[in-house]
Amino acid sequence: MEGVGSIHISELFRKTGVSLRSLRYYEEKAILKPARLDNGYREYDDSHIEQVKIIKLYFSLGLTTKEITDFFDCSFNQEIQHQCLPNAINVGERKLGEIKNQIDTLRKAESLLEENLSTWRKILSKGEEQNE
Repeated sequence: MEGVGSIHISELFRKTGVSLRSLRYYEEKAILKPARLDNGYREYDDSHIEQVKIIKLYFSLGLTTKEITDFFDCSFNQEIQHQCLPNAINVGERKLGEIKNQIDTLRKAESLLEENLSTWRKILSKGEEQNE
């Protein structure tokens, strides 16, 4: 992995905003798999930047470390892909359903808030007209 595009953990931290502790945790859980140099330093390449961004997204969706590991194994390991796809699809469909429910809830909240704001503005403008 050495050469063009190789970066160390501190640079990965700067480029992704993910703490060094979290990056080490991702490695411990085998979500992220950097190369190790002879001196023991971790070395990443540019693809790891995208992987870390995906990991952040998955965590923000509420996926567990195990689910993320399964997704990554399924995405990046052709040998086990057919074995892991049914589980990945199941988890993905469940999360997609949850996201759609959250979107529906947010749309309802947005609509209600817009109605309230409109009503409140009308009340306020009527009150101002009466005071003039």
